[in-house]
Amino acid sequence: MATTPAASHPVLTALGSGLAGAAALTAIHETARRIDPDDAPRMDTYGRRAIAAGFRAVGAEPPHYEALQGMALAGDLLTNAAFYTLVAAGSPTTETAWVRGAALGAAAGIGAVVLPPLMGLGRKPRGTTPATQAMTVAWYLAGGLAAAGMYHLLNARERR
Repeated sequence: MATTPAASHPVLTALGSGLAGAAALTAIHETARRIDPDDAPRMDTYGRRAIAAGFRAVGAEPPHYEALQGMALAGDLLTNAAFYTLVAAGSPTTETAWVRGAALGAAAGIGAVVLPPLMGLGRKPRGTTPATQAMTVAWYLAGGLAAAGMYHLLNARERR
């Protein structure tokens, strides 16, 4: 049975690209937080705070730390994967996918730096330094480029 080209399944191509970007971003975040928990960006902290606030808003007691951490990681993977699927939007050429991936990643990184305090999620424990902010933007950019790379790979299979 012959395999079907990726571009003939644009939804699967978009989902695969988005998942690759989200997986790359999450791997970078998790590795860094385990190596240097004091200076690494801690998007998981914001995720735990948001989930706990949601539980409190409906009058429920938030789960313990480990359960919140698991929910935050799952939420990060799902929402980032959905966001990075946008790398497949627009022109189907892989060259423009690289531009879209970079733009999406940079926008997400800037949003991750700017939005949490505005959303009532507080600041990073022990403050946010310029280095932490730069790492945040760089890592989301890496996620966008990973999504673009997967998009390129999936579409390259069709061209063979």
